[in-house]
Amino acid sequence: MRLVMSNPKARQDYDILEKFEAGIVLSGTEVKAARLGRVSLKESYARVKKEELFLIGMHIGEYPPAGKRQHKPNRDRKLLLHRREIIRLQQKLSEKGLTLIPLSVYFNNKGKMKVELALCRGRKSYDKREVLKKVEARRQIERALKRRLKK
Repeated sequence: MRLVMSNPKARQDYDILEKFEAGIVLSGTEVKAARLGRVSLKESYARVKKEELFLIGMHIGEYPPAGKRQHKPNRDRKLLLHRREIIRLQQKLSEKGLTLIPLSVYFNNKGKMKVELALCRGRKSYDKREVLKKVEARRQIERALKRRLKK
């Protein structure tokens, strides 16, 4: 697995309830640009339209050698999941406050580009601060233990 791009803000801003792996439909220049790392997941999300799943807002930069045959950088991209998974996701997304967010984009061992999606619930700002406090406390404990083991 070769990671192309991850979305660390997603883990900070949302509580992750469930994860999914989906294939993504891309043109040739999009794949080549992604291999160069020209992908951004900021402000992107997935939505079900007419029983199909689409990734909206993912930016894939242009591939310079393509010349005039460039792709549209911000177009909606179709995601590949089994129909029953899409129907189940659609039912869950109808609940208030749930969103489908991409966590990372990567190439698997067979060279196929995949998207790791997460069914998430947004955090309030006070929840985010609480999580940051817990993370910082855990880091301090680990540092103290590490110092103690070195002595």
